[in-house]
Amino acid sequence: MIRVAIADDQHMVRAGFGMIIGAEPDMAVVGEAGDGPAAVELARRSSPDVLLMDIRMPGPIDGLGATRALVSAGDVPTKVIMLTTFDSDDHVFAALDAGASGFLLKNSPPERLLDAIRTVAAGDSLLEPAVTTRVIAEFGRRRPRTRPAAQLDSLTERERDVLREIATGRSNAEIAARLFLSEATVKSHLGRVLVKLGARDRVQAVVLAYETGFVAPGRPG
Repeated sequence: MIRVAIADDQHMVRAGFGMIIGAEPDMAVVGEAGDGPAAVELARRSSPDVLLMDIRMPGPIDGLGATRALVSAGDVPTKVIMLTTFDSDDHVFAALDAGASGFLLKNSPPERLLDAIRTVAAGDSLLEPAVTTRVIAEFGRRRPRTRPAAQLDSLTERERDVLREIATGRSNAEIAARLFLSEATVKSHLGRVLVKLGARDRVQAVVLAYETGFVAPGRPG
């Protein structure tokens, strides 16, 4: 059972998402919040698997601030999917910078929302289909390269191959085909990459790859 929490300042939005999620046999809504501080408290109290977080909410901290607080503290295992009505690169950059595992438009169809929840709960990460790899690459350009590449030294050559492929935006199935591996093997390599890099998910691993210069914007690997 995937435990989901919803943070949005609009009651109707929370109710709508709650109905969609509650109708699924493998999901349950474990709480709601109407602002950033309440979202942080909810996550720490209930430890949901996935938290749907509105990017803009009133109060002392918005959805981005609440996500930063949760991710930086590292005291809850909750994965955050950032929700917004705006499809702009700046919002994606902000969500990535805050540590979100996913970015989803509020007007996405219900099946897309459910797929996103399952994807993130399984330890993967996502961006909207319209948000291409150039967004992550541009994010890498904007971030100063302050992290030492030493974090990558423990990766095997095959794990480095997988990280390079991830940085191009390819799915596990596409990586498996390119590297002549099974999807299960790719997932295994990815899991070890995340552990060795200390990354929560796929997005953080890609961001680190750009930050360290392991992958150059516009020239993966």
